[in-house]
Parts: sequence; C-alpha cells; structure tokens
Amino acid sequence: MTAPTVTRHHLGNTVSPKLDGRLTRVLERYVERGGRRRAMVHMVDGAGARRWSAAVADVPLDPTASFFIASVTKRFVITLVLQACERGEIELAAPIDRYLPAEDLAGLHVLRGVDRTGEITVHHLAGHTSGLPDFFDKRTDGTDLEKDLVAGRDSSWTYRELLAVTRDRQHPHFPPQDLTASRPKARYSDTGFQLLIRILETVTGRTFAQLLAERIAEPLDLAGTYLPRAATASDPAPTDIYGPAGRVDLPGMVASSNDLVSTTDDLLVFERALVAGRLFRGAETVGLLTDRTHRLRNIPILTYGLGTMVFTAPPVMSGGARPLRLIGHSGVTGSWLFSCPARDVHLAGTVDRVGDSSAPFALMLKLLQVWGSH
Repeated sequence: MTAPTVTRHHLGNTVSPKLDGRLTRVLERYVERGGRRRAMVHMVDGAGARRWSAAVADVPLDPTASFFIASVTKRFVITLVLQACERGEIELAAPIDRYLPAEDLAGLHVLRGVDRTGEITVHHLAGHTSGLPDFFDKRTDGTDLEKDLVAGRDSSWTYRELLAVTRDRQHPHFPPQDLTASRPKARYSDTGFQLLIRILETVTGRTFAQLLAERIAEPLDLAGTYLPRAATASDPAPTDIYGPAGRVDLPGMVASSNDLVSTTDDLLVFERALVAGRLFRGAETVGLLTDRTHRLRNIPILTYGLGTMVFTAPPVMSGGARPLRLIGHSGVTGSWLFSCPARDVHLAGTVDRVGDSSAPFALMLKLLQVWGSH
C-alpha cells in the first residue's frame, strides 16, 4: 500500500489556478500510482514568465530542496569543454593523448590485439563514440557497479583505479568511430566523461570544482549547485536516494562519480542560459551540442550529441500531431533537465530513485500535454 503523500508548491509559481490544479494532479498520480516516494518538478517557459514547480512526497518536501543530479552533470561538463575550446585550451578534434600523459592512456582501448587509444579524440569522448566501456558496466570478474548501485552497495574509486578497471577488467565495444561517416556507432560511457574532466583539469590547472564555480556557477549565481566531494559546511545536504528496497546510502559512489548536487531552480537558470548561448563567447557554439546526434546502442530510445541526450516522442506518446523532441540529459537517480523547443519550455526534476532512469520521460510528456493545452 502506497503511503499518503504531501504536496508543496513553489512560492514563485505564476500559472493559472486551473493549470496548477491539472499539473498537480498529474504529479500526484505519478507518485502514488507508480509506488514512488517522491517527485520534484519545475517548469518554466523561455521568457521565464510562466512558471510552475511542486514536490509530492511521503513527507513534506520543499520543491527548492537540493538533490543529487547524477548524469545531468554531463550538461555542465560539456559546457566547460566547449568553453575551453573557445578559449583555445583544447580542440574537439585533437587526440586525447595531446592532453593526458602516456602512462594514463597506454592500453586503455585495446580491441582485437590493437591499441587504438591514440585514435580517441575529445569529440569521441563527448559524443560517446570512442568505443570505451562504461565504468558501471559488468566487468570480467563479474563485478557489476550498476547492480551494486540499485542494491545500495556502496563503493568508491580514484581516477587511477578507474583507468585500471577500464584497462584490465573491461573491453572496448568498437573502434573510435569515423565521425565523417553517415552512421557512426555510439555507446553511452561514463568513463569518457571522467577523462574529459581530467583533460579540463590538466589544461587549465584548475580543479573541476574550481572550473564549475568560476565559469558557470558564479556567473549565473547558482548558489545551490556544488560538487559533493568539495562541499563546505554551508552547502545544504541533498535529499535522500532510494532503491527498490528502501533508502540507499552511497557516499562513496556520489563522491567518486564527480556528479553534482543542485536544485531545480539552479538547473533551470543554467539550462536557459545554456540554450540561449549566454555561457559561450560565440553564438554558434551552442549549436555544437546537437549538430550531429547518433543512436545510443545501449539506450536505443535516445540519440546523443555532445553531452546532450535527444529524446523524440512519437505522436502517440506526445499527444500531439507531430513527434516531440526533448533535448537535455537525465540521470540514474531519475533526475532530469530538458528543454522542449516546440513548446518553448524547460523542465527539471527528480524522483530520487536509482534504477528508475526511464521515469523522467513518461512524466515529462504527461506534464507537457497539460502545459500545452493551456
């Protein structure tokens, strides 16, 4: 039996009472019928004038609460990568061995006896076309970090340990792809983004936390966004994360993943600035995020650009006459940050539950149907 839920609304909501009621009912039904403990949602139009946010949970939950955003962090990482490209610090087409030492990379991508690590470029990592395995994938010794995550079995690792696992206990899936080909292979890999973070730190001489603060958080005044392993006493604790059997405590994984804690308010400030090009020197840079997208072999409902997921819902799912595109990113805890250009709306939220990574898409489509009818 599902526990009774409590609904709290953001004090800054500006939608009509009728729309507020319909959106609230969608969110409440989603939590109660899905057997979930909570969901937080924030929606805002392109101009920032029309806004709705609420939290439905089994305990009173402020819709402005901080939460672990998991792989939504990749939107921040790719922003830093493209900023670094504009500054001349790195090049997308450059091989990664230009930026990382040989001892880090030797033997990282050996396929059928051939070491292809030297063929991997920054672009390959950003678009998941390198062929490198995902650190969370099952390993040759039977260890499966994704299953451990869902079961609440915590672990931690260093950058050097990540490289050792990739080299010695996993195998690449395909060669680094020819990006001029019509249909390059793509496969989601957290490992690639850990390498991107290391490249950024190497070429700038700044830590990931410092780069986030100096180039994104401080310019946008994102007071609620921080890297857990660099947290200070003043940073608010994130909401709890749950698995199928209840609350999970994963401090090691959270710290080792290099993923962020944020709020829906901060995420939407960031997303609006990103898609408007305000985080880049050149207006054309934002177009690189989705200039070319490729179907992910391990998540085939999605195509992927640079640090960017694209989900295209057919009319039968979107409730409209045409397919509906959502552009952004989701995370393994059921977190999400997407824009819907056709409806001129941005959405952020979480369900704080590992193993529920498909949750955002069904909810977003239901909310967008209601939003678009008013």
